[in-house]
Amino acid sequence: MYAKTHAASVFGITAVPVEIEIHAEQGLPGMHIVGLPDNSVREAKERVQAALKNTGFDLPPRRFIINLAPADVRKEGSAFDMAIAIGLLISLQRLPPLDDTNTVIMGELALDGTIRPVHGLLPVAMAMRARGCKRLLVPAPNAAEAAIVDDIDVVPMETLADAVALLNGMLIPTPVRVDVDALFRRERDRTDLDLRDVKGQMSVKRALEVAAAGGHNIIMIGPPGSGKTMIAKRLPGILPPLTLAESLETTKIHSVAGLLPAGRPLVTQRPFRAPHHTISDAALVGGGVGIVRAGEVSLAHHGVLFLDEVPEFQRNVLEVLRQPLEDKRICISRTKMTVEFPANVMLVCSMNPCPCGHYGNPHQQCQCRPEAVQKYMAKISGPLMDRIDIHVQVPAVKVDELSTAPTGEHSASIRARVEAARSIQHERFRGATGVFKNADMTSNDLRMHCVLDAEGAALLRRAMTSMGFSARAYDRIIKVARTIADLGEHDHITASDVAEAVQYRSLDRATWGL
Repeated sequence: MYAKTHAASVFGITAVPVEIEIHAEQGLPGMHIVGLPDNSVREAKERVQAALKNTGFDLPPRRFIINLAPADVRKEGSAFDMAIAIGLLISLQRLPPLDDTNTVIMGELALDGTIRPVHGLLPVAMAMRARGCKRLLVPAPNAAEAAIVDDIDVVPMETLADAVALLNGMLIPTPVRVDVDALFRRERDRTDLDLRDVKGQMSVKRALEVAAAGGHNIIMIGPPGSGKTMIAKRLPGILPPLTLAESLETTKIHSVAGLLPAGRPLVTQRPFRAPHHTISDAALVGGGVGIVRAGEVSLAHHGVLFLDEVPEFQRNVLEVLRQPLEDKRICISRTKMTVEFPANVMLVCSMNPCPCGHYGNPHQQCQCRPEAVQKYMAKISGPLMDRIDIHVQVPAVKVDELSTAPTGEHSASIRARVEAARSIQHERFRGATGVFKNADMTSNDLRMHCVLDAEGAALLRRAMTSMGFSARAYDRIIKVARTIADLGEHDHITASDVAEAVQYRSLDRATWGL
């Protein structure tokens, strides 16, 4: 007998429907799964047979052919187990046929019939709702995640027996409901790290505020122990809270990666990702053999990607960041598929000025030879440095400052100014390009919104000539100056705004003395 159930498969962060067709016939007993399955899908027949038997359903000695359609799209993962098991029972007339496309079944089966959670149910729920699906049967631990999507009934299932009883009409389904707005408001403003904990470093805090206000990339250079990592970890606390749309997009990525914490189905705070310097290029931007996964730069979408001790990263790993930093997305092409991931991140880097870390430190002598300093600095290419808008020196903290109580501003106060600047940018670009951050301005935006007065233009021309800035650096100086003017609530960019912006490019290669 023939039966059909419906599931879904995730590619990148997009879900596509999968029809599971089951044909049972007389013949040599066995179960054959076709339709381009990977190893985890092929192994489903062992899990399904054991789960059915331990639930009280013995399969008769028949030949079962299971087709996963469309057959030209690769299927991977264990989320098809439940749909296959239900389809087998329908083909044996142990269950009534399901309404076509109205019910989607997802879940991995344990050998005792327990239903285990799977990854990527949020994009599945979104895609199935768009296709008119009315009901989604999911593992109980995934129910809250899928229920974030409204207009679709998300029914949690603990065991295969529960699913059978529900489809037989012996169990009344109780769809899960989640108040997304209440959950979002409750969690998004929670923060544990405050910038006030950082002693001294007022100039660095100012640079961080400018970076947050305009969404600019920033690099901090200073000796060991000067607080670079401590400052970077507090950057999310001064960024504007995620909007609900940003939260949902970020949650989709973390859902597919299996990174959603138990009991927290929605990412409500800006991500902070800090990969180790031994990371590969595929792990940083995404990829993999066979299955394409999101990399760290996509997991940091709408948040912060922090590269600590950036010269220690492999050169090829750093260079793959060039295109994502410009385009805010990553397109990974393989022979049989092309997958696109979003990558709208703030890049924050930190580094020592030399191998020993004390080049230019007035309190400790550098032990490195000039050629060693030059080689160390050259590990970061000029094109990549050009894409980092703000370069700031982080001096060693004095002992007197360490022994005093915190005296700086709380993160909440700084965030209020950042939000005010972002609101100005939002209004400025609402009817033009749709860009809401100064760091993302196009050339047309620069001409329209970043006109310099005579004094500022003259100052910038002198800086370009004396410091040897590139054309990209010229545009980025103007963008940073626009952000500084927004923080000061200036309608026009003044010469003082340009001067501060030029100061943040003082670590360009032409001024390192190399």
